[in-house]
Amino acid sequence: MNTSKYFFQTLIVVIVSGLSFLAFKTFLPKKLFTESTFNSKNVVVDSLLLEAIAEDEGEVAEDSMAKTIIDYKVVNGIQFPAETFEDYTGNQYVATFFEKLFQLETKKEGNVRIAYFGDSMTDGDLIVKDFRTYLQEKFGGQGVGFVNITSESASSRSSITHEFSGNWKTQSYLKVKRPSNPFGVNGHVFYANDTANVAWVKYKANKTRFASELPRPTLFYGSSSNNEGKVFYTSGADTIVKKLAPNKLVNTLTLSEGNLKSIKVNFKQADSIPIYGFNFDDGKGVHVDNFSNRGNSGLPIGSFDVATMRAFHSKLDYDLIVLQYGANVLNYGSLNYGWYEKRMAKVVAHLKECFPGVAILVVSTADKSTKYDLEMKTDSAVVPLNTAQKRYAIKSESSFVNMYTLMGGDGSMIQWVEQEPARANKDYTHFNHRGAKEAANLIFTQLNQGYETYKGLRKKRKKPVVPIKKDSVIINKDSVYED
Repeated sequence: MNTSKYFFQTLIVVIVSGLSFLAFKTFLPKKLFTESTFNSKNVVVDSLLLEAIAEDEGEVAEDSMAKTIIDYKVVNGIQFPAETFEDYTGNQYVATFFEKLFQLETKKEGNVRIAYFGDSMTDGDLIVKDFRTYLQEKFGGQGVGFVNITSESASSRSSITHEFSGNWKTQSYLKVKRPSNPFGVNGHVFYANDTANVAWVKYKANKTRFASELPRPTLFYGSSSNNEGKVFYTSGADTIVKKLAPNKLVNTLTLSEGNLKSIKVNFKQADSIPIYGFNFDDGKGVHVDNFSNRGNSGLPIGSFDVATMRAFHSKLDYDLIVLQYGANVLNYGSLNYGWYEKRMAKVVAHLKECFPGVAILVVSTADKSTKYDLEMKTDSAVVPLNTAQKRYAIKSESSFVNMYTLMGGDGSMIQWVEQEPARANKDYTHFNHRGAKEAANLIFTQLNQGYETYKGLRKKRKKPVVPIKKDSVIINKDSVYED
């Protein structure tokens, strides 16, 4: 057997293959593949995002804001210092939220509520759990807030044990454009339509700090012509039955005025009644509701029914709405996000119509790494998307947290994944529990710094002189300020 002959033939094949690869390399895309272990079949892409991309493909965001100086107007005697585009936080636009925190901190009464909307980055109460804890540690408050009837992330949520029967019908604003009843504030509506089997949901408090009990479990449900619906649950040795009265756009039913360790609620003859979820809070301090949806771009929020949201607002009274999106918007190969900037500005305007008086905080996309030429680097879409998010925050008069820069900027996700102990997953996109806690701390720290600055400005502000009436003549009719 002529082994040398086969050796030289093999060597020639290897050389030719190598030369062919080098010749064709220039024609291959630099972005070959991503190192991702994320289960893509669990990601739902909302149709509104696909439609927006198709309609506005090629739209380029203007760069005129890059050198903009943002000056703020005096509101109630408060004026935050002007900011550059680069360092924009927009604390002026959450001044009403800061004032509510101040009243809570100084008078030890009332409560503050936050709706935290997000995508898979906040799935399973990641980030939000720790953000809630930081706030409750400083300002008080007990409970995890609003929880869905069913959830795709229930098994991974550590802040509460959440179980439910498999016969619930669910409609989500990621999948349904025209629901049979309006979506709840959580972007979902649930139905116990299985008349042959009882639909049930069970919640159990864990040892989570400030959430070791379920304070005042309260059911939220919608309007229906069905007046036969009931819920029943056990309390000690007793079975308690309560009738549903679906006569308003949004109805509530408090199952206990005290705190429970767990509760299992069964729904009987409740078909056609829209069920939204349960709320757990003690009515004091700060409460943060996690409304996360995998695959959400943020655009579906624009489909909220105004009347329904105002009905929720009248019961929950939100002071701040947080929008943390971006991971799903990065996946389409575009570096122009003018379409997203424009659409999300409309979403914020819609939210302000749904929740009058609410302040908005935009949390930007985090860093994400992708493999280029066999090397992991920050994805080329991160900075353009981050810029578009900051631009729509400024245009819509919203506050802004730049998660990308706070976590370290270019290449930071690589460090979060590869340093020990790891703070992010091997998909180079999502934080693990350790990283989520740090991300929550970054958001809380910036917000708290803004609050402390607000307190300083508030202390120095001039007090308005109250107009005095004398012989039907108003003296000082234009309010002036004095020390």
